[in-house]
Amino acid sequence: MTFFLEYTIPAASSDAEFEFPHDEINSGTTIPLAQTGAGVVHSSELPARTSIVGATVPEAKLEAEQLISHSRASEAALYFDPSESLGTGVGTLVATFTDSKGWQDTPGEDPQGRTF
Repeated sequence: MTFFLEYTIPAASSDAEFEFPHDEINSGTTIPLAQTGAGVVHSSELPARTSIVGATVPEAKLEAEQLISHSRASEAALYFDPSESLGTGVGTLVATFTDSKGWQDTPGEDPQGRTF
């Protein structure tokens, strides 16, 4: 089964930012900020979408929770996406996670035909 977790990674502290070069001409290349003349983009958070291994929704949730616990993210969304897209919001939303409430299932049918 193909699941993806979407979450936002905040910067380490309130006054910190992520910095990375933005160069439309040389897209896809990675060079240290000190060695580029490209404009620098500043962001207080970074969006992430990562593949989660799991044969069932409960297995995917367990794996996703491990990832969340090792990040600074406080909320996330779990998607079933057989197309394996890296696009935001692609697939069927299975559940959402917040630190305060844990997992909240989205009413629907799981990929194996069971109701969740």
